[in-house]
Amino acid sequence: MHALSFGQAASLYDAIRPSYPDEAIQYALGTEPVHVVDIGAGTGLLSRQLVAQGHELTVVEPDEGMLSQLRENLPNVKSHQAPAEEIPLAENSLDAAVAGQAFHWFDPDKALPEIKRVLRPGGTFAPMWNVRDESVEWVTAMSEVVGTSSADHTAAIASQPGFFGPHFEEPELKKFRHEYQINGDGLIKLMQSRSYYLTADEKGKAELTAKLEELIGTHPDLRGKNTFALPYVTYVFKMINR
Repeated sequence: MHALSFGQAASLYDAIRPSYPDEAIQYALGTEPVHVVDIGAGTGLLSRQLVAQGHELTVVEPDEGMLSQLRENLPNVKSHQAPAEEIPLAENSLDAAVAGQAFHWFDPDKALPEIKRVLRPGGTFAPMWNVRDESVEWVTAMSEVVGTSSADHTAAIASQPGFFGPHFEEPELKKFRHEYQINGDGLIKLMQSRSYYLTADEKGKAELTAKLEELIGTHPDLRGKNTFALPYVTYVFKMINR
């Protein structure tokens, strides 16, 4: 199952994946502390930012390897090994719920009622995704090598009417551009933290790595550079529990 493929690479995932713009989190939750659950929290990339911004945090993550890494990173945060479809928290107990780079793994027919259940009336649900900015030519070339991820696809269609219905009203969508400084080795490691690589056979992994190495070594925007900027657009969908 792709959703549970990341535990084998938890330390790599934690080291190489980009974080989120602070202003994106502030848009989702505001600037005053709230009690928030990070669902599908992974190794805690978004969780650490939530703690740094002063929020009271609970995390829910189904993968044992990812959760183990998160608990090392955030030993004082309340955590539960559980899926989004079975959130082990009380009804109306939270001000907000977020899902960073995770909602596309959920079964929405089961997860959305659970998220609504644990939120107080007027609480906020804010799934968000970092999406590669393919308006940049070399990023488009990279996507032709590695493909488009489930995250990118879901972020693109989540603004369609009824995507989060009937449990939530139509969300507000705001996009935040940012850049992640990386080098060639880092770009390869970033690819190796993705589910399409982790679930490939050895031949498939070798082919993906070779093609990306070729792109890094030949593309004029990348060739010979010690570091370069990988541009992202963070999609934040914000909806209120009515």
